[in-house]
Amino acid sequence: MFNRLSTDTLNKLLIIGTALLIFELLFMNEGLIFTVAFSSLVVYLGWKKYNKLFGKVFFWFGLVLLIITILNMTTFRFLLVAAIIFFLINYFQYQKSPSKIKPYKSRNIDTSDQESLIKVEPLLQQRLFGDEKTSELTYEWNDINIHGGFGNRVIDLSNTVLPDEAIISIRHFVGNITVYVPYEVEVSLLHSSLLGRVNIFGNTGERLINQTLSYKTQDYLINKPRVKIITSILSGDIEVKRI
Repeated sequence: MFNRLSTDTLNKLLIIGTALLIFELLFMNEGLIFTVAFSSLVVYLGWKKYNKLFGKVFFWFGLVLLIITILNMTTFRFLLVAAIIFFLINYFQYQKSPSKIKPYKSRNIDTSDQESLIKVEPLLQQRLFGDEKTSELTYEWNDINIHGGFGNRVIDLSNTVLPDEAIISIRHFVGNITVYVPYEVEVSLLHSSLLGRVNIFGNTGERLINQTLSYKTQDYLINKPRVKIITSILSGDIEVKRI
């Protein structure tokens, strides 16, 4: 069903849903902001200590509370009704004009102009909950470009061979980011955070409140290999260490 929707249509639906959600949180039920923030925090704390009994209790209590809160929201009910109506409309349209399968006749296709592509597996996965870190064994380097939800991200560059220029780009919600960098590698850091600290190469952690900062080693523009680190965190610390 969603394959029939264009990206622009999906973006418009997302914007409308977000606007309705913000409107409800700010004007219709201000208490929802506290409930959503509290339940999300409980889920995060429970996930961090999930291997212990109280961690499991925290996680499932927060998750159930968050789900109940979402189900009781007017915005959710509106979007649910809109989704059902959209599904029914598409279903009846499909019944009137079902897709037809035509026999395919094989023929020679000139592929001389087509380029060969190699799919590259990412070093880190997009994960909403939980920690992520690079392999403790030797691995082949690929540039990192990921989003994250809750949890910590650890990247150890001592277990790989870096190209002349490497890029690490992470946009994260809540959690800490740690990057271990070999001594012979030059570093550039561009970091933004709503709330958190920055500790780079042992320098005292700098407190950030809705700030963006940038650092680079003295010979970054001259020597290679070098790594460019671009990070954005809602709440969390970033630490860059030599190893």
